Amino acid sequence: RRISRWSRQNHRKSRMTFSQALTRLKTGQLGAGWMVVASLLFALMGVFVKTGSAHFSAIELVFYRTLFGMLSIGVVVLARGQSLATRHFSAHLKRGLFGYFSLLLYFYAITQLPLATAVTLNYTSPMFLAGLSAWLLKETLGPRVVMSLGLGFAGVVLLLKPTFSADAWLAGAMGLGSGLFAGLAYLHVRELGRLGEPEWKVVFYFTLISTLCGLVMMLWQTPSPLGMESLGMLAGLGVTSTLAQLAMTRAYRDGNKFVVANLAYLTVVFSSALGAWLWGDVLPLEGYIAMGLIIVSGIFASRR
Repeated sequence: RRISRWSRQNHRKSRMTFSQALTRLKTGQLGAGWMVVASLLFALMGVFVKTGSAHFSAIELVFYRTLFGMLSIGVVVLARGQSLATRHFSAHLKRGLFGYFSLLLYFYAITQLPLATAVTLNYTSPMFLAGLSAWLLKETLGPRVVMSLGLGFAGVVLLLKPTFSADAWLAGAMGLGSGLFAGLAYLHVRELGRLGEPEWKVVFYFTLISTLCGLVMMLWQTPSPLGMESLGMLAGLGVTSTLAQLAMTRAYRDGNKFVVANLAYLTVVFSSALGAWLWGDVLPLEGYIAMGLIIVSGIFASRR
């Protein structure tokens, strides 16, 4: 009888928890839970990138993604009567250039590698950020961060082992490079935060600089034709990436930043599931172990 009563009480508690979660979802009060939404949207963005690679190059995909983001943010900013003027354009320029090359290498890796592999390589950025902070900013690395760098390195070696033994070694290097450039971009995001620049302005200048870079890069190639199917893919890419950015920003604003940073790795999980479902991308056991090591490494590095 006691067991039955305990079971009923726990059932009621779980129903209340679900009800509360549903209410929060309806009212938008998700806190750190917004990162779960962002992670799913980022994974879906990767699906649109991979699908869109049949019609467009990585350069074009990055251009259309950042153009959509720039126009979306620009319209909202102008509708609110906010000013886009800044006294820190040089800092925005450095953040924008590093962010652009990170995105370009990331999109290229997605087009050539299993989705989960490309996403995981891009998520080595906290590892690189920790190392760059020690090298460029002379920050002291504690034992936890040193251990995280060791775990991350082991994970990268395991993950890239089959890649470098096949013809996809260039894509693997590009994916790892996207993590490095993302780490450099985050350094300058921190600098802009210290300078008092609001997040929306940082994102706007990133999309503006990236769009201009993409426009220049596209001058060196013949543009791919636009059709109804390809326009649908580009719309999906633009919508998922922009909504993901907004959800992530909301998560960091409303939730605990360490919880949010850890939940961000759900993008790897969602990407792995979507890759297996859509393209049959099932990695060997050591690949999933490597992904786990890199995720643990990132979690430790982000808590330094």
